[in-house]
Amino acid sequence: MQRVVCHGSFDPVTNGHLDVIGRAAGLYDEVIVAVLINVTKQSLFTVDERVEMLREVTRNYGNVRIERFHGLLVDFCAANGITAVVKGLRAVSDFEYEMQMAQMNYRLAKVETLFMTTNPLYSFLSSSLVKDVARYGGDVSGLVPGPVVSQLRARLTDAVRPK
Repeated sequence: MQRVVCHGSFDPVTNGHLDVIGRAAGLYDEVIVAVLINVTKQSLFTVDERVEMLREVTRNYGNVRIERFHGLLVDFCAANGITAVVKGLRAVSDFEYEMQMAQMNYRLAKVETLFMTTNPLYSFLSSSLVKDVARYGGDVSGLVPGPVVSQLRARLTDAVRPK
């Protein structure tokens, strides 16, 4: 069985993330979407909320499984029998950082990294940008899945009201 991992914080999951996950699901027997637990980072959504959002928006893929992890990605890979990571690249600036990570993962545990270019429709898209636009009432429909739009609105409504 060919198993790969797509990892990230997914705070929140975007249509760009879903594009990469869906394309990977068409190429591999199993795709594990690993949601990073990063206690040093202030997230908009809890890990449990992010996992549930991902489960909801990937439920049509029979070969996608959502998990959470902390620590080194290579340790998660070893524990789950994963030998390759799939990463979406939006721009050259992504490549520089991801190349370093790929080389370190290979050095540590012989985990390969496969780069997938992002669909041009989503090449500008990031979770941070989506949160910024949504925070000030901008329309993020078409950038994130429908269920995520409503959760973003609910979470951010009180955050932008003047005190």
